[in-house]
Amino acid sequence: MVLQQPLTDNLELIARQVVEGFIIGLHKSPFHGFSVEFAEHRLYNQGDTLKHIDWRVYGRTDKLFIKRFEEETNLRCCLVVDTSSSMQFPKDDKKVTKLQFSCVAAASLLQLLKRQLDAAALVLFDSDVNYFSDCRSAHSHYRMLMNELQKVVDTNTENKVTNAAKALHVVAEQMHKRSLVVIFSDMMDDAENIEDMFAALQHLRYNKHEVILFHVMDGSLELAFEFDNRPYEFVDMESSDRIKLQPQQIKEQYVSRMRAFQQMIENRCHQYQVDRVAVDLSKPVDEVLHAFLVKRNKLM
Repeated sequence: MVLQQPLTDNLELIARQVVEGFIIGLHKSPFHGFSVEFAEHRLYNQGDTLKHIDWRVYGRTDKLFIKRFEEETNLRCCLVVDTSSSMQFPKDDKKVTKLQFSCVAAASLLQLLKRQLDAAALVLFDSDVNYFSDCRSAHSHYRMLMNELQKVVDTNTENKVTNAAKALHVVAEQMHKRSLVVIFSDMMDDAENIEDMFAALQHLRYNKHEVILFHVMDGSLELAFEFDNRPYEFVDMESSDRIKLQPQQIKEQYVSRMRAFQQMIENRCHQYQVDRVAVDLSKPVDEVLHAFLVKRNKLM
């Protein structure tokens, strides 16, 4: 599904269409089994399934032991959406912004979680946490979260800076232990906050949350720096700082530094066991989500 600008359709309807488009291809829940945690061993009894035998223990003791698990029946998922002004990029009536893409993707995951009868929470942040819902599975709760996402889509914010670290520390502390935390952000934080942001990701993992980062960027403009060979005035969407330059004069250096930045993000996410999904706005929401969910199904 290629979204059209302006996004005037009902967000819940669009999300439902996105999910229905790929749900048939998913043979099982992509999030099923996340809350299963190893608890203890017990002796093997005749008739027990062999797949839960701990063969390492058998090798040490020459006795058969079964792994027992504690399983929470419902998944708790927290969707965290960056609503800072940089997420309003690109300012082009013919293109979908990073924020619109994120809201449709988040709404689609809400639809999927609702089908699974799982509990969801929503967090909206820029320099502060502006909205933090309870984590519930009621139908009325899902409608409320959809309405909040619709408000974000319909609002044009200016000069809203990013402080992802503050928001993620709040999520780490307030969400139930062993929750799934899904973040939508362009990671365009101030340079002095980058290390704090990674510390916040580490905080989430330390508190036993599974973390998925949808790193949303415009591939042609933000990564490849594909501008016409003429003078431009570039405006920082969060601070309103301006600079005039010829893109071709700095393109090689810009692309090199952006590539290094992307690799640094990837390396740190790998270090902290955060599942990073690189998102290019040129790809439709359903294609991005389908590829990600199919990958999760294959890994589980």
